Amino acid sequence: MSDIIKISTVHDFNERLGVEDRHPLVSVIDFSAYPPRHLFRALLGVYGIYIREDEPQNVVYGTSKYDFLGGTLIAIAPGQISGAEDIGRPIQRKGWAILFDAELLRGTQLAQKIDKYTFFSYEVSEALHMQDSERETIVECLKHIRSELSGPQDEYSRTILVAYIEVLLNYCMRFYGRQFSTRKAVSKDILVRFERILTDYFELGEQLHHGLPNVQECAERLALSPNYFGDLIKRETGETPHEHIQRFLIERVKIALASGDKSISEIAYDLGFNYTHHLSRIFKKSTGMSPSEYIAALKLK
Repeated sequence: MSDIIKISTVHDFNERLGVEDRHPLVSVIDFSAYPPRHLFRALLGVYGIYIREDEPQNVVYGTSKYDFLGGTLIAIAPGQISGAEDIGRPIQRKGWAILFDAELLRGTQLAQKIDKYTFFSYEVSEALHMQDSERETIVECLKHIRSELSGPQDEYSRTILVAYIEVLLNYCMRFYGRQFSTRKAVSKDILVRFERILTDYFELGEQLHHGLPNVQECAERLALSPNYFGDLIKRETGETPHEHIQRFLIERVKIALASGDKSISEIAYDLGFNYTHHLSRIFKKSTGMSPSEYIAALKLK
């Protein structure tokens, strides 16, 4: 396995590829315009969005590997590992990339909401597979940014660059939404498996040893990144995975309360709550009644 190179700045990446610096904090690269280069893996200190249009390569992202097909897009956040293993000879890459430093966004509205672009934390296997029209839109955005970088920098340059980047990110969000919508069968399957994981969790008594199920663990069992899992479930059900888990818990609490066999504290223990008041709090938030009030209401029926 090849060594991991540290790419801390936009300049570091440009220098590695032999690309001229046009701005210290942002760079747009058309790979086809540059000669073949050896592949490499890198720990990035900047944001990156890549469009791959070349032949499939064994790309590494974090600890996962993925064979890219043409016309796929992946976004990388600072602190993540990306790239491909060196195969011992230079490769002529095709496609585009934009890299930008968080410093470019400092003090802007985009800096305050960059975390909403959750696709920066998706796994490679959750890449965006673009339609031709979508690819053209993304590339057009990149060309606008490149054009702005080619001209003289003035007091408006940063504002315009950040605005173009925000448009680009919003298009990525839109196209990921389309991908979720067109993969309904996959989404339904994941939702069914999510429900099965929750059911099995309690049937096997895992809550007695590990406490309440959480989103991170459910995502891992589904082999999904937490952000992709969250966005998919939200798109499919209108609620977050955390809300889905809580609703699942409330239904089990209702069943246990209706049976009348155990006290509220015993039910809390059986379901993996650390404290009875935690159960009572989320139950009242969900139903508008405390567990005791719910039991009283059942007796009146």
